Amino acid sequence: MTDTIDGAALLDEVEAFHRRFNIFPTEHAYVAVTLWDAHAHLIDALDGTARIAFLSPEPGSGKSRALEIIETLTPRSATTVNASANALFRLVAADAGTPTLLFDEIDTVFGPKAGGNEEVRGFLNSGYRRGAKSLRCVGEGSEQRAGWFDSFCAVAMAGLGSLPDTILTRSVIIRMRKKAPNEKCEPYRRRIHEKQGHILRDRLAAWTDTIHDQIAEAWPEMPEGVTDRPADVWEPLLAVADAAGGHWPERARTACMALIKAASEGDQASLGVKLLTDLRDRVFCGVDRMPTAAILEVLLQLDDAPWADLSEDGQSSKPLTARALSRLLSQYVRPDNTPIKPRGIRVGSTTPKGYYAEDLSDAWSRYCPPDPGKSATSATSATPQVNGGESVADTPSESRHMFAETDTRQLRIVG
Repeated sequence: MTDTIDGAALLDEVEAFHRRFNIFPTEHAYVAVTLWDAHAHLIDALDGTARIAFLSPEPGSGKSRALEIIETLTPRSATTVNASANALFRLVAADAGTPTLLFDEIDTVFGPKAGGNEEVRGFLNSGYRRGAKSLRCVGEGSEQRAGWFDSFCAVAMAGLGSLPDTILTRSVIIRMRKKAPNEKCEPYRRRIHEKQGHILRDRLAAWTDTIHDQIAEAWPEMPEGVTDRPADVWEPLLAVADAAGGHWPERARTACMALIKAASEGDQASLGVKLLTDLRDRVFCGVDRMPTAAILEVLLQLDDAPWADLSEDGQSSKPLTARALSRLLSQYVRPDNTPIKPRGIRVGSTTPKGYYAEDLSDAWSRYCPPDPGKSATSATSATPQVNGGESVADTPSESRHMFAETDTRQLRIVG
């Protein structure tokens, strides 16, 4: 009879091994990475796997070193810098067993000079759920036939910049940074330290064998508010923490909340969501309707927004136009499920085209971050001027829409 393995103590040792060689940005990152190492040993017991992404704006931030340490601790680890989708599918389907894929310099795959790499993106997108398969041609010449290939495996990535949104939403994101002068770690020497990591790896394998069935039946309780895709990502990590016991269940849930919050704050919203959010928080500000000219005048004066220098074709940049505004908003729908489009707004004796807050309300509630509750004065520095130099923002918010209905306040149209 073998001695019972103390899972919590073992995870403590794995975390300590990372701390010797890795400087992660937060304590929560050490927790997440340790749980990720263990979950890779349980891939056959899981319905889903969390990708983990080490990203940074500059080289020399410890991303590759993080993958090096993970490589020593995970089963059948395979490190690649660049690989075709066909090679990845065949690696996962190999008889040696499900690999742990470590993808370094992932920015060379998805960066601005790398093209779309849609097949690799498809592999990474689909392979986070068990049962994911892709159809590929196999054979030579006229003997080719269609075959299904699995893509389900644990994947860790490291790279500069960011990743496609479809991959980020399937990942635990660790935003790495250069070491500060007071941050020290032990230099990693593969000939010495790889063996130490492999000892821990084998102990993790032995422990995870004992909890395999428990993990296969686990439904870990998620922290309040963690649902949908974030819940899918964190479920296997929380299941490991619960199986380990000790302080790991609490630490795991604290890390879950913190890293999800950090990821959401670091999200690069789509251009459409940026537009909707700026319209809600910095343009309408309680007004129930605004002509297109007034909207554009506000947007083009926002220093921290892209609207004054917008690239529409990837080559040239120009200010946002009424046509581009209409095109962006028409992707979203009104409460009656019809596309958002400009409508006539009475301004004195004229009826220029514009937009109504009621048409935007459904899109605001579905796509924008929570309303910060800013007052109309938040737009004071960038609001259209009416005749006489009066700013729209100087008008009480509940009556600002009246500037579009009176003969004495004509909007200055932006050329």
